[in-house]
Amino acid sequence: MELIPTAIPEIKIFKPDVFGDDRGYFFESFHIEKFAAYGITDPFVQDNESKSQKNVLRGLHYQLEPFVQGKLVRVIRGAVLDVAVDIRRQSPTFGKWVSMLLTGENKWICWIPKGFAHGFVTLEDDTVFTYKCTGVYNKASEASIRWDDPDLGIEWGVTQPLLSDKDKVAPLLKDAILF
Repeated sequence: MELIPTAIPEIKIFKPDVFGDDRGYFFESFHIEKFAAYGITDPFVQDNESKSQKNVLRGLHYQLEPFVQGKLVRVIRGAVLDVAVDIRRQSPTFGKWVSMLLTGENKWICWIPKGFAHGFVTLEDDTVFTYKCTGVYNKASEASIRWDDPDLGIEWGVTQPLLSDKDKVAPLLKDAILF
């Protein structure tokens, strides 16, 4: 497994070792010891999966204490532009974001630790996105930030994404409840 560095060191992208032949392929999408070697040691307590059509944008989501979540994300089929935003007020990278292309083909895995808002836009129909969480979902603790917040300036590559009602009315970063 190869680590691909990002502009925010806490966000880690992993390129797994994929073994393929004429039958198909095999790779380890999670190995506790290999991820622990990179400092990812919180136990995972919930797995989630979504299927979306092209131009669906989900995010930017996070949960408040005591239900904060770290997420280990990847794409099974299709492609997404995945985005993580640092929302830790005391962080030197507060308000900064990183994006990465995750696809069913490249099989990259991204670690997004606690203290980051997360979102993605699908680039293909029938994209299947999956992620492991270090905290369980709690509706009362869910929070979000507007996907098109001008202070963030995220380059999603889509001007009119398909959004949930919740994401349409999410607050700007400056108005959001943060850590």
